[in-house]
Amino acid sequence: MQEERERERLMGSQRSTEKPSPPHAVCIPFPAQGHINPMLKLAKLLNHKGFHITFINTEFNHRRLLKSRGPNSLAGTPSFRFETIPDGLPPTDNAPDATQHVPSLCDSTRKNCLVPFRDLIAKINHTASSKVPPVSCIVSDGIMSFTVLVAQELGIPDVLFWTTSACGFMGYVQYCQLIEKDLSPLKDESYLTNGHLDTIIDWIPGMNAMRLKDIPSFIRTTDPNDIMVDFAMGEVERAHKASAIILNTFDALEHDVVDALSTIYPPIYTIGPLQFLLKQIPENYLESIGSNLWKEEHECLPWLDSKEPNSVVYVNFGSVTVMTPQQLIEFAWGLANSKQTFLWIIRPDLVVGDSAIVPPEFVTETEERGLLASWCPQEQVLSHPSVRGFLTHCGWNSTLESICSGVPMLCWPFFAEQTTNCWCCCNQWGIGMEINSDVKREEVESLVRELIGVDKGKEMKRKAMEWKKLGEDATICNVGSSFLNFEKLVKSVLMG
Repeated sequence: MQEERERERLMGSQRSTEKPSPPHAVCIPFPAQGHINPMLKLAKLLNHKGFHITFINTEFNHRRLLKSRGPNSLAGTPSFRFETIPDGLPPTDNAPDATQHVPSLCDSTRKNCLVPFRDLIAKINHTASSKVPPVSCIVSDGIMSFTVLVAQELGIPDVLFWTTSACGFMGYVQYCQLIEKDLSPLKDESYLTNGHLDTIIDWIPGMNAMRLKDIPSFIRTTDPNDIMVDFAMGEVERAHKASAIILNTFDALEHDVVDALSTIYPPIYTIGPLQFLLKQIPENYLESIGSNLWKEEHECLPWLDSKEPNSVVYVNFGSVTVMTPQQLIEFAWGLANSKQTFLWIIRPDLVVGDSAIVPPEFVTETEERGLLASWCPQEQVLSHPSVRGFLTHCGWNSTLESICSGVPMLCWPFFAEQTTNCWCCCNQWGIGMEINSDVKREEVESLVRELIGVDKGKEMKRKAMEWKKLGEDATICNVGSSFLNFEKLVKSVLMG
């Protein structure tokens, strides 16, 4: 009996000196470039906090990343590993460097990803060891909320990372009310042009005097069973079941809207700009792990070095936007006629059903002051001293990166909540001017000159620098609102 007690005492003493397993976060973004980028930043921050990370890409995007970044780019580290699940879509005949069809992807992920995700988590837990501890929390994209079901089964936290702005998220929350008020679906196609989209939406807290056209664009449908409307409404509803919601924004920028969302949803943590938080990690050994699905052309950086400060217009419509050949031509000649220096990123799949090729006359006309590339390290470009303005589709990553660089914008939103971000830039934050969706070269020329000019452009630049400073303040170590929110998220939710 005495020996047994002594054995138990020794085992207890041994257990007390054993190092506890680190927390293990599974991070799963929606499989599109604009969702993978911020999730990877968040995963790196969590890894720096001591979390073991499993980062899940779809098999399709895993192959693209290996192609764009090299065969060893997803080898990871002992505490930062990559896994894959299928996206459920049939094999595509599209070029491998093309973004997948968004409605099909949304419909497929919600129907087909739950089972392989659950199986992968079970496999990780079944083979758990001191090197790979069991999964202790899930951080999933706001529109991959099927993960909440798995978290509930395991009794672990599931945090939803909505990669939109707070205003964009709030826009999706309004879909149900817009349908109840008979503002959507549209009666017929004529409602796109008869002034209906100019209807004022005056009930959204912190977003007064928006037009229907400024609400995330999927609502502009004539189909009562539209996939994207149904998908968005399902995701904002399931968000109520999350342990918490994360937004890559900061309080000074979207305070009123965040406050309003906080009365509807689980705890909301504004932890942005993530790029500023990430800069605080000393000697970031994860820096080599990147997420660009297209091969970056770094040649544009020495080209920018050769230009005068505040002289270049940077043009990039993101990873999903597509346009007609005529729209491409209008942008081209608008840039040419402005006589301004520009860097224009033209993805291979930018033009619908055609190659994205600008007129040879345009190339000849602008060869002394223009550079064309297919992809680039955007944060480095935007923060370059020579860049004065950004002609953008207003995706949230691009918008926030522009704010973080103190760069004002010309806004040509394509779809989703880009329209809402555009409205905020132009009407609330004073850092943007909108280009008509039916783009004309004369308007592009005029607005580019205004952007670079001394009156409106100078005031927009001043405002952009103010917002940059407030974003930096939000991430100051130990005192910034976003810094403190991230600390609280880790301690109270993910490790709670």
